Amino acid sequence: MIKQLHISNYALIDKLDIRFDEGLTIITGETGAGKSIILGALSLILGERSDSKAIRDINAKTVVEATFDIDGYHLEQLFKDNDIDWDEHDCLVRREISPTGRSRAFINDTPVQLSVLRELSTHLLDIHSQHSNMLLSQPAFQLSILDSIAGNAQLLDSYSHCYHDYRDKLKRLEQTKRAMEKLSADEDYIRFQLEQLQSLQLKPDEDKELEALQHKLSNITELKEGLWNVESTLDGEDNSILERLSTVASFMEDAERNLTEVDGMSARVRTALIELKDIAHSVGNIIDTLNDDPAELARVDDRLNSIYTLQRKHNAQDVNQLIEIQQGFERQLGEIEHNDDIIAELTSLVESARRQANDMACQLSTKRKEAAKRFGKELLDMAMPLGLKNIAFNVDFNASDLTPAGIDDVEFMMAFNKNQQLMPVKDTASGGEISRVMLCIKTIIARHMRLPSIIFDEVDTGVSGDIANRIGEMMADISRSIQVIAITHLPQVAANGDHHLRVFKTDTDVETLTSVETLDDQAHIMEIARMLSGKNLDQAAIENAKSLIKHKHND
Repeated sequence: MIKQLHISNYALIDKLDIRFDEGLTIITGETGAGKSIILGALSLILGERSDSKAIRDINAKTVVEATFDIDGYHLEQLFKDNDIDWDEHDCLVRREISPTGRSRAFINDTPVQLSVLRELSTHLLDIHSQHSNMLLSQPAFQLSILDSIAGNAQLLDSYSHCYHDYRDKLKRLEQTKRAMEKLSADEDYIRFQLEQLQSLQLKPDEDKELEALQHKLSNITELKEGLWNVESTLDGEDNSILERLSTVASFMEDAERNLTEVDGMSARVRTALIELKDIAHSVGNIIDTLNDDPAELARVDDRLNSIYTLQRKHNAQDVNQLIEIQQGFERQLGEIEHNDDIIAELTSLVESARRQANDMACQLSTKRKEAAKRFGKELLDMAMPLGLKNIAFNVDFNASDLTPAGIDDVEFMMAFNKNQQLMPVKDTASGGEISRVMLCIKTIIARHMRLPSIIFDEVDTGVSGDIANRIGEMMADISRSIQVIAITHLPQVAANGDHHLRVFKTDTDVETLTSVETLDDQAHIMEIARMLSGKNLDQAAIENAKSLIKHKHND
């Protein structure tokens, strides 16, 4: 429910703060006092488009801010999805319009798109005016009425789970079919690519081994020359390292006989000498194995060229990636060969899920049709005393494919005159008629489901007397379940209010301003008396007003 409304710098309003309470709040005021301005400000909170022409002072921004009590409305997921700070009790909605016409919206001080504001507003506030069908002409709302009366909440949750499971499986089947069709169309191409790769009989890390061998074969002469230099330096005929080390060893042996400090050093030199002799011998053996082999080099070059060609073709970094690509082609061909089995298995899963969802949709449909009969009777019983004595009503059901809401396409069909053909609500009702029908419907469904706060904007236009009394009583009835705000010119309706706000204009030397005051019990009586008698307020009107209010309290 809406708790507070702040408006500043909007149309004829300088600054205005209005408090709203539970129950039925009546808003009255003379024509042109500014009631529509308040509604215009509220529409900004609901996400309607702004108009810079409504800015009162073009040097300041317009601000409309409303505080809502959202306890029990189950809106946490909506806030989470839009990254908005969550408070389980209160929600602050603000709309700002700059002098340039730029509009910004906030929920709990978090900037949001208007689409988010509109989504939230459907859970908070419903403005029902004389000239709009509002929700009643929307199939989704019509279904929600039947579901609320039928008590389908739990069944709807179960159906929703089954439906989405069916849709997920169907999506997977369709994706698999498309993938299989593409694979089948590409079978020749895949087979050709696979044969190319298989013909090379690739081995893991083969390219690295071949590149090392290629480097060796390509540089055989330089390698042999280098090793010859090593061998010659170590064990050559003239002044080699081994020869000199042998001399060093002899010197050290002589020194050891006279100096204890060099004991053991000759042995260490002899050890180095043995190691270097072994190295020289190994190098010599290696040199003997290094022979030019142009044929082997050509074979390695050809092999590497074949590998590099396929790497470029498949955008692969190395042989290991080529092997992975080859395995991928092998899997694809395997899928092509077994695609009938795969499709058959997925189709079976889809059919099973569809049957389960369809069974639940049929249960929903049966309960909706039963609820439609009860709803139709209750609606007629409630609407006839409101001056709709010739009203006729029926719910048309048409079967549809499975949808998130089931298998029912519904249309509320109505007629308001004798011998008139039943027609969809949007095509048959006048503003006054549809407002009274909506009043009846909301009275009925308020007993079954949580509705947002509702504002009735002069829905009682064109009625009087007993019908006006009944409209007021019905609004009071709805307000026992949800917050109701009614803008009215009828004293019979105003007398049913739990709270009363009067909108009025005041003139200064330079401007006209719209203001709102909360009426106490005595002012409430006097305002209703004014509505009864006009400008000529007399004691009879006051007593009549008291009688109307007393009648409301007696009910």
